[in-house]
Amino acid sequence: MLDDSAPVPHDPALPQAAPYRWHEHRSVDTWVWASAVAIAAELRRDLARRSRVRLLLSGGTTPAPVYRALSRAPLDWARVDIALVDERWLLPDDRDSNAWLVRQHLLRHNAAPARFEALTAPGRSLEEAVAFANAHARQSASAAVLGMGEDGHTASLFPGLPGLDRVLASKQPYVAIDATTAAGARQWSKRISLTPAGLAYAQSRFLLIQGKAKREVFRQAIASGEVQRWPVLIGMEGDVALDVHWCE
Repeated sequence: MLDDSAPVPHDPALPQAAPYRWHEHRSVDTWVWASAVAIAAELRRDLARRSRVRLLLSGGTTPAPVYRALSRAPLDWARVDIALVDERWLLPDDRDSNAWLVRQHLLRHNAAPARFEALTAPGRSLEEAVAFANAHARQSASAAVLGMGEDGHTASLFPGLPGLDRVLASKQPYVAIDATTAAGARQWSKRISLTPAGLAYAQSRFLLIQGKAKREVFRQAIASGEVQRWPVLIGMEGDVALDVHWCE
């Protein structure tokens, strides 16, 4: 599980003002294992000094193979709490939910004993789900794993979202999202999402992306610096550098 790519602090083709580290990998396999090793290293470091650690994960198809690789990491997973960066308003056993993806791809092999916090549950209202998320969120997380859409969204923070400015300024770690007007949300307009305030509890941050199109989106985002147009920029707020793992 060695990273045989040549990670550099910044891709020379990208602007260099933003606090990020660019890791470019030669192949998808290398990208998968290098990303998993990097996330596992943060968990291992925290497990050495704390009784329990926390990991925040995104959904989507892109990180699924990374989660499968991470599930084989030789960690004391019984001391790991896993939570979601965001969730569609679906029950955890729905195949389109982020909870289902995490259970299918990560909570297996060595990682099976980890404690998983699904954001939704039968009989739980949206308001109760947000309150549940916020009750658990104000604790340090070893790492947060983010994704990015080709519109520049991350979590369920979509550009052009009504009230996005209020969401970005919220002091609550999680908020309810109405993404009816966001094309990237597709049919799942009702959601729960982490905010910048919630992300601030993560000691390390990873952005997992693939393909030339997303590399260009990332380039435009950091060149612009406009978080309302490119919500993925919340990953670079504060004092924590964003580790971007990319392959073509």
